[in-house]
Amino acid sequence: MYGSGSFGVQGSGTNIGVYGTGSSIGVQGFASPSSGGIGVQGTTNSGRGGFFSGGASGIGVEGSRSSSTYIGVYGHTDGIQGYAVYGSSSGPKSIGVYGQGADYGGLFAGNVFVGGTLSKAAGSFKIDHPLDPENKYLSHSFVESPDMMNIYNGIAILDYNGEAIVEMPAWFEALNTDFRYQLTAVGAPGPYLYIAEKIAGNRFKIGGGQPGMEVSWQVTGIRQDAYANANRIKVEEDKPRKERGYYLHPELFGQTSEKGVEWGRHPEMMQRLKEEREKNKNQ
Repeated sequence: MYGSGSFGVQGSGTNIGVYGTGSSIGVQGFASPSSGGIGVQGTTNSGRGGFFSGGASGIGVEGSRSSSTYIGVYGHTDGIQGYAVYGSSSGPKSIGVYGQGADYGGLFAGNVFVGGTLSKAAGSFKIDHPLDPENKYLSHSFVESPDMMNIYNGIAILDYNGEAIVEMPAWFEALNTDFRYQLTAVGAPGPYLYIAEKIAGNRFKIGGGQPGMEVSWQVTGIRQDAYANANRIKVEEDKPRKERGYYLHPELFGQTSEKGVEWGRHPEMMQRLKEEREKNKNQ
């Protein structure tokens, strides 16, 4: 049924308002393109507004819009600490939320927190260019390391003995271990600069310089906090059985998109998404 404020199907019940089951589609809702309406809407004051289960390999909820300016699935909340979209998975190697896009697989216009390990092919910051913010962007790559390394640096001014004590934060040794040092004299040669005392009590000592000399220092440490100790980065690892023969970036190896790792992990889902894209392209 089309019309402003009208319903195609409306149901009300103490348990389930509308229930549908079928070998193909259990319940389908469609809104007139000109009305800006909603195909299926679920609302609740407690519990779940709607529950959809896709079975062993099916899709629980699917949203599709052929227009380039519309949204397939939309979530919104006004609640304090609420979740506009929530995804959860409990199976081994399963995924709570998966996104795939020709440009971005996911786009976040706000802060992002990752409570586990973030794995990526590359990383950078991207900002409006300081010298031409209206017309250009400026990007820098992250600093990478096979270790879970932290980097600290600063400037020390040597005292009348040609020495300096560098104080680190109170949490420094609790967080870090396996320290490495670099010293560089600024403004004049410092051939005899050295680490007079290694880090102990969250401080280290520089020696061997001239009084008043400016010294640029750098210290690196390897994380030893509880999370890092339990989740060390595997520098090299064999691909799981389902991912062998597939690539994270197949196009860089002259392969088709069907050789991407998601085709090895979830072939039925990827085939369904491919068919949906082709169908929308031909409409």
